[in-house]
Amino acid sequence: MEHISFVVDENLEGLRLDKAITESAGPLISRSFLQKIIKEEAVTVNGQVKKSSYKLVYGDEVDFTIPDAKEYQITAENIPLDILYEDDDVIVVNKPKGMVVHPANGHYEGTLVNALLYHCKDSLSGINGILRPGIVHRIDMDTTGSVIACKNDKAHVCIAEQLKEHSIKRLYRAICHGVIKEDEGVIDEPIGRSPKDRKKMAVNPDGKNAVTHYKVLKRFSDYTYIECRLETGRTHQIRVHMAHIGHPLLGDEVYGPAKVTYKTRGQCLHAYLLGFIHPVSGEYIETIAPIPEYMSELLDKLP
Repeated sequence: MEHISFVVDENLEGLRLDKAITESAGPLISRSFLQKIIKEEAVTVNGQVKKSSYKLVYGDEVDFTIPDAKEYQITAENIPLDILYEDDDVIVVNKPKGMVVHPANGHYEGTLVNALLYHCKDSLSGINGILRPGIVHRIDMDTTGSVIACKNDKAHVCIAEQLKEHSIKRLYRAICHGVIKEDEGVIDEPIGRSPKDRKKMAVNPDGKNAVTHYKVLKRFSDYTYIECRLETGRTHQIRVHMAHIGHPLLGDEVYGPAKVTYKTRGQCLHAYLLGFIHPVSGEYIETIAPIPEYMSELLDKLP
């Protein structure tokens, strides 16, 4: 269980209780779950139970507790997988757009984990628990491309260590707004929670070290096709860094402009190449996920 307490400042003064908690707790709590705990009188203001509509006053102290997440039994589902590499220890999959990597609130079916459980049977590492068996890293729901999963704990520890040391080679392809003038560049800016919106990430001096290398593959009249190499793996790293330098990814509904000429389902971002040292053989393995059809068609269409 996690206890959260905050004092209302000028930014939260006058807001409804539920709105203020959402802004303060961010992704820790869903709107529906928030309404539930308020209705059950689990939220207090200055020690007294209040309704969702209560308007906060400067100096109010809000207290509530987020219960531990329930462990769900995740079912195996016969979902086709685009397998880029597989052996007895690891599997690399080309994840399609719209698929969530592992189960979470609102997504307990149709995830990559559901598909892996069916394909791999009992051969997935258990280090990350029943919600994320085999999962060492993740990419966003609308990001396509390479994801590696581990079939045993030894492989999991080895791949996780490579990720921690930033020795895994990861190249992404993306389409961003605007025309980037320089042929290549490095964005070395720390990333953390946005102080203005706790649901978003942002370049934040109090955040964690984040380094993205990018190079131009092709320029269009209003867009640029780029390749990005990650030194680090922060949440939304490429999306945040490119937006920070004024070139948000096309289709990015969180960090990009509201109005766009070309409609896509989420950001145009693809995990193109993944290179790692095999946890057992010590051999260097490199996989390439072909550019998805939606992106190649868009590249042919852009003027």
